[in-house]
Amino acid sequence: MSGFSRRAAAALADPVRHENVRRFSERAHDHRSASVERVDFEALRDAGERIRSQSVAEMPALIDEFQANLERAGAIVHRAATGADAAAYVAEVVGRHGREVIKGKSMASEEIGLNERLAADGVDVVETDLGEFIVQVAGERPEHIIIPAIHKSRDDVRRLFEPLAGRPIGDEPADLTDFARAHLRERFLRAPVGITGVNFGVAETGTVVLVENEGNGRMCSGVPRVHIAVMGMERVVPRLADLATLLPLLIRSGTGQKITSYVSMIGGPRRGDEGDGPDELHVVILDNGRARVRETPYASVLRCIRCGACQNACPVYRHVGGTAYGWVYGGPIGAVLSPLLRPGEGLDELPQASSLCAACDDVCPVRIPLHDLLIGLRRDRATASAGAMERLAFRLWSLAWSRPWLYRLSTRAARAVVNTRGLTPVMQLPVIRRWARTRDLVGKR
Repeated sequence: MSGFSRRAAAALADPVRHENVRRFSERAHDHRSASVERVDFEALRDAGERIRSQSVAEMPALIDEFQANLERAGAIVHRAATGADAAAYVAEVVGRHGREVIKGKSMASEEIGLNERLAADGVDVVETDLGEFIVQVAGERPEHIIIPAIHKSRDDVRRLFEPLAGRPIGDEPADLTDFARAHLRERFLRAPVGITGVNFGVAETGTVVLVENEGNGRMCSGVPRVHIAVMGMERVVPRLADLATLLPLLIRSGTGQKITSYVSMIGGPRRGDEGDGPDELHVVILDNGRARVRETPYASVLRCIRCGACQNACPVYRHVGGTAYGWVYGGPIGAVLSPLLRPGEGLDELPQASSLCAACDDVCPVRIPLHDLLIGLRRDRATASAGAMERLAFRLWSLAWSRPWLYRLSTRAARAVVNTRGLTPVMQLPVIRRWARTRDLVGKR
């Protein structure tokens, strides 16, 4: 059994987790559908695709412009070729300022294992996004790009929080958020360093853009003396005016809102006459395989704005959740991005974790052709790893099923010899046994 199969089986064996992921991802999908009906969303998607395609095509020049404008405003920019380089740089900055960090939601920081790297140096890191705080207390990874604790029930959260509180806590949302707010408030005021992600980096102005609903991102970026923003290099966009397209696409696709509660635009550290903001702003621009992916036929995956809509629409993700995919990114975007960013690490099986229904194509706000990318990665894997017998079997199968009369003949023969367990002897041959384990060739009557 493959790594994905084992992780998926474990997720499916937990009925509460399974039901929570299914219910909340479907609800998020419904919210998105209702939201996009109120605007000319297809025109927005067309514009978003153009902007993000330009961003990827011109990425090196845009990153140069972004860095120059940030440095002109007083920020310190570090370009990290690898995740280890990025984590080491952040650890060095943190080490100069203290042993306590507050942190906003950032998939890029998850990607580089930043919390673990800082903990190894004795740094106390606290996630301040409510969902991220929940999964941190649970000792788990985020289950969803936008909704990290999508798999947790209110009772799960209550049981996690009560040992921290040292008293009983109700399981109403207001009870749980009140505790989290009180617990984190002191940390916001005390920590010398705040770390956030970056939703967009505007090259034209050197602006770091953060999008959130809880205010924690603004607290992490504005209250501590030092703010470190970790940004995947693909998040750069050419112009400030592009946000008029990209923000509605991100927010309506991610949460179904018209606008989030907080959109912060950061143009540098605090200036002498300003009362708010950090004394130091560090922006870490992370490559970690992105520049290499940009030179491949799969470069369009870098258009992703991390809205999570493809996860919510995906029938596979709805059943098994995000951590079954074995790395930071789950769902269709993870099935494409993870094996590209981490080749040779056993993630090349992830494109198989798809029904190829193309629901992800239908909802992607920047029109990433995820369906085609999944098929391409499957083709690459088959070319690289399929044995001679497997290639021959599938070639013969393709020839047979591309002719209507042979297709009808083969399915009749299969129906005639089906065994009592619902599997034909042919389906138990080694070449296709794994395929047959989760499929029924002849259908149930």
